[in-house]
Order: sequence, then C-alpha cells, then structure tokens
Amino acid sequence: MTAPSNAELSDEIIRRAAAIGPAKSICPSEVARAFAPPAGSPGAEELWRPLMPRVRKAALALQAEGRIDILRKGKPVPAEEVRGVIRLRIRENA
Repeated sequence: MTAPSNAELSDEIIRRAAAIGPAKSICPSEVARAFAPPAGSPGAEELWRPLMPRVRKAALALQAEGRIDILRKGKPVPAEEVRGVIRLRIRENA
C-alpha cells in the first residue's frame, strides 16, 4: 500500500467534513483509517496510526487556509492550542 500524499489527506479531510456539514465534526482517525485496509484486516491498525501526525499537519494547514475548524472540547482553537484530542469541522463559509 502506498502512503497517501499530503494533498490526498487534505482532500479526505474536506470530503468527510463537508459530507456531514458544519453542525458536526469528524475525528482525525477517520481520515487516517480511510487509507488503511478495513478494520480487522491483518496490519490495518499498523497502517493508519502512523498517518495521524500527517493528518493533524494537514488539518492545521486547512485551518490556516480558513477551510476547517479544529475543535477541542467542542470549541474552535487556534493553531498554537492544538494538542491532545481534537475534532475537525468544515467551516460554514468555506
């Protein structure tokens, strides 16, 4: 399996977040898992977990472009406060 490009990660974030709309958010792991074999397949977890830092980096870039919000405890946070458990939400005006 070939690792996804940064553009593919960003596109998947936007696709998933836009699909559920600005009233809801997605977990970054949903994006990483989209590029791994189905859950329960041999090696599935080993393939998506290493993508998490890249998904977070892609999310930060999309936030800087004004396309998504990064949430902590349900509230948008600036880039310097992004840590721990986060969720991603499409911006209404994106």
